[in-house]
Amino acid sequence: MKINLHFQESFADRHHGQNAREMADMLKTVGVATLDELIAKTVPASIRLPRPLDLPPAQGETAFLQSFKAIAAQNKVFKSYLGTGYYNCITPGVILRNILENPGWYTAYTPYQAEIAQGRMEALINFQTMVIDLSGMEIANASLLDEATAAAEAMTMFLGLRKGTKKNAHTFFVSELCHPQTIELIQTRAQPLGLQVVVGNHTQFDLTHPDLFGMLLQYPATNGEVYDYTALIASAHEQEVKVAVAADLLALTLLKAPGEMGADAVVGSSQRFGVPMGFGGPHAAFFATKDEFKRLIPGRIIGVSVDSQGNPAYRMALQTREQHIRREKATSNICTAQVLLAVMAGMYAVYHGPQGLKNIAGRIYGLTQFLKRGLEKLGYVLENQKTF
Repeated sequence: MKINLHFQESFADRHHGQNAREMADMLKTVGVATLDELIAKTVPASIRLPRPLDLPPAQGETAFLQSFKAIAAQNKVFKSYLGTGYYNCITPGVILRNILENPGWYTAYTPYQAEIAQGRMEALINFQTMVIDLSGMEIANASLLDEATAAAEAMTMFLGLRKGTKKNAHTFFVSELCHPQTIELIQTRAQPLGLQVVVGNHTQFDLTHPDLFGMLLQYPATNGEVYDYTALIASAHEQEVKVAVAADLLALTLLKAPGEMGADAVVGSSQRFGVPMGFGGPHAAFFATKDEFKRLIPGRIIGVSVDSQGNPAYRMALQTREQHIRREKATSNICTAQVLLAVMAGMYAVYHGPQGLKNIAGRIYGLTQFLKRGLEKLGYVLENQKTF
């Protein structure tokens, strides 16, 4: 019996799937003798590293998992006081077990093949419907990367909607009460587009600014304050300025919907709906807008049709063909849409139902009032005495 202390199963053998004979046949077919010769003929020398990579010996699957778990075990989980759109929540056990921990769900990123993705598409229809109901808008997409990205997509959409006296406008206003990470990402996205981003007080900004084409507001604001933006949005529309509102889904179960205020787009994160914090995300964003803007909406929209037998059938009614056709003209990348987390958020809403969500929001509001009274009893003066 032969002793073999050095054997270990490698990832490469499992994933590549071909043996030496098959490799030789493929090399012969393309007209080369070795892999090195193939690389030399296809990869320019200027971008090849003229020496082997300085890497340790490859680990087998079992050894890798052991070392990976040892590294992960060094993470220290503390109570989060981050806020700014990140909130700890409870993931129902049925969603945790059947979706988050289920490879049938967690390996999906976008349902290209409608004929084998009906379940995923139905789950995303749930997500879209939930967002439409809570935002008060007419149409919603099936998720984006995160809230900041969705806000930047709203800015880009408004850029494409400029016309008349605003055709060449290039100033975008962002309320200083938006989440800081959203403000920073919008500033980054605006730079290559040649846009000027003005961050300031939304109650004092001059909407008659001739170069202004759009604005972003936070609801509730990052400091927790709740504003009714109805009058402000109406004034913006008089100046041909489009308005996006970044909103909290759970708060929308109790507050006036941005769509009822006249918002042109509503964006935000679905993390509060049963999605774990995940050391900071990203978490699936939502993007809702008016039906008239559907051709400029980023990402994808799942729709309902009928099959040849007359049964309901789901398909991607709208998808930006970014990586296939449009490339530099693309509005967004549907492969970074966090589909698993969107499905979880949609199922969280289904699991609790409308009244269940209102009960959760009401309890959070009650605990906030309890905290306010306790802090005041201890002698603290709260800066925000308005609606929160």
